[in-house]
Amino acid sequence: MQHAHKKYDVTDFHGALLDILSVMNQPQRDEVLLAAADVKLDQALFPLLVAIGRYGPIGVVDLADRLGRDYTTVSRQVKRLHEMGLAKKQPAERDKRISEVSLAEQGKALTESIDDARQRLMNAIFADWQEEEVGQLFRLVRKYAESVKAKTPPEEAQTA
Repeated sequence: MQHAHKKYDVTDFHGALLDILSVMNQPQRDEVLLAAADVKLDQALFPLLVAIGRYGPIGVVDLADRLGRDYTTVSRQVKRLHEMGLAKKQPAERDKRISEVSLAEQGKALTESIDDARQRLMNAIFADWQEEEVGQLFRLVRKYAESVKAKTPPEEAQTA
């Protein structure tokens, strides 16, 4: 490993990540975002819809893994989204035995409304920041995310 000799104290950084995740996982935050987007959707389905929009087409097993949920639960929720006309299932292009899920047109419209509301809410948070600071934050968070995805062995990902 190229920079293995460096020893960073990640205590504050880890604490900040936990603070962010704690706030983002509060059901009230989802309620605020859905209300700002004028979207009526069961809160249990909200993260699933957003994840399908972000990663789809995606296999149901992979989707469950990304959300940290049980496959059978996600499969039932995908079925509900399908019945609501928000998602569609199709065989995977690479392996027809595997089902993939993607957004239906109505689901795309909802996620676009949610994305617009997220933009407004996040821009309000950054209102007092310098434009350069916001750009640096976005760039460094993306860099960190890519590093974590590329360099963290799966068995170590559980403890990161």
